[in-house]
Amino acid sequence: MSVLAFTAIVLACVMIGGALVAVLSESLVLAAVVLGLSSAALAALLFMFGASYAGAFELSVGTGLISVLFIIVISLTESRMREDHDAA
Repeated sequence: MSVLAFTAIVLACVMIGGALVAVLSESLVLAAVVLGLSSAALAALLFMFGASYAGAFELSVGTGLISVLFIIVISLTESRMREDHDAA
């Protein structure tokens, strides 16, 4: 087996494992972080196969923007829920 094939298999396993952890995790922050890791593995796989524009887009939007937005929304929602609970 070549190094390229082995690396592709490892990245695919990281993607599938990350997706499973994100779906099965009870912690929303952990799910968002693992989703970003899975998206970074997909970007690396796209770069390996020569789709550099798609890899760059996935790395910037999928890994960076979406993961950061998810974490911000989760933290704002949790703080809002605490405020509502304290007011009651």
